[in-house]
Amino acid sequence: MKDVFKTVEKYIPQTDEINATVSAKTVGWQLDHILNVVIVINEDIQQSNPSNYKAKFNYIKSLILLTGYIPRGKGKAPKTTRGTEEKYASDFLAEKLNKAKDAFNAIEKLPADFYFNHPLFGHMKRDTTKKFLKIHSKHHLKIIEDILK
Repeated sequence: MKDVFKTVEKYIPQTDEINATVSAKTVGWQLDHILNVVIVINEDIQQSNPSNYKAKFNYIKSLILLTGYIPRGKGKAPKTTRGTEEKYASDFLAEKLNKAKDAFNAIEKLPADFYFNHPLFGHMKRDTTKKFLKIHSKHHLKIIEDILK
């Protein structure tokens, strides 16, 4: 995730950029969403009880994890991960970036059997969660790249 966080930091000065043909959301919203997801997932995984883990096959989850690709426009961000700002100040996102880095480091330090409960894909153990976070973040970074073209 170090590469993801470096790229997020690189895009912070361009928070107000928008391209409605790519996304109705600004670069700032995309960055905030990436960071919110890391922070919220950390909060969830910290609360998990490994003895309650339930493995469940999910075809779409398996396909995303295998290919590293999330199709655009197919999912809807939960309220807890949606941006709330009209405009995103650079210092606001820089502070949130530091929180997200700390959150990801906390996830890495957890035992491997801790899990995140994804609203659609179900339980994902720590290492799968880390992989999902990277795929999800890169999905939104690609949207940002396309906004800025």
